[in-house]
Amino acid sequence: MIDIRPFASLGHADHGWLDARHHFSFASYHDNDRMGWGAIRVWNDDTIAAKSGFPPHPHSDMEIITYVRSGAISHRDSMGNEGRTGAGDVQVMSAGTGVTHAEYNLEDEATTLFQIWVLTDERGAKPSWGAKPFPKDERAGSFVTLASGFDEDGDALKINAAARVMGATLKAGESAELSLDPARHTYLVAVGGAVEVNGQRAEPRDGIAVTGEAAIAIRAIDDAEIVLVDAR
Repeated sequence: MIDIRPFASLGHADHGWLDARHHFSFASYHDNDRMGWGAIRVWNDDTIAAKSGFPPHPHSDMEIITYVRSGAISHRDSMGNEGRTGAGDVQVMSAGTGVTHAEYNLEDEATTLFQIWVLTDERGAKPSWGAKPFPKDERAGSFVTLASGFDEDGDALKINAAARVMGATLKAGESAELSLDPARHTYLVAVGGAVEVNGQRAEPRDGIAVTGEAAIAIRAIDDAEIVLVDAR
């Protein structure tokens, strides 16, 4: 099953400094049919105005992945971590027993990013944070694993969930294929251009929910940057 969820159908909250689209129920947006996708609980498509951001706030027992599409986000947390994550790069935070963090756009331009939450498989774990650059030319034409809870993905950022966050960049006309476990849940979004997934067309920033498929073939109609999560 492949379910295309048009960008226009997503939840929307415009706070001035933050323009957010919610793929799943979040904050004041509630849809009983979109409470998550398997272990994927949140996928927010955020635009954060220059010189603004999220003040300190707490989390616990959640795997939080931030994929920066443009601009940069600056992180600070109660564990003493600080870092700046730029476009195309990824940061992860395993909230575990509890952590307070702030995320600010200190740039002179708006920052756009995906914030993705995956249900943890290790409740009560020690909290952690990490960030890593992932040059887009190294994932041209095929998927690269950006964050993972599987030991074999040693080059990826570590999360405490049986899930993978993957990225690919495809030129118009290029295709990439990915084998899947039909029992698991996959969710992907293409930025910058339209794509076809197993023959079904999705426009830029549409949500694409997949389950029950042994593989997907993604063809870029336009140049596209794809972010995908595969979870239980």
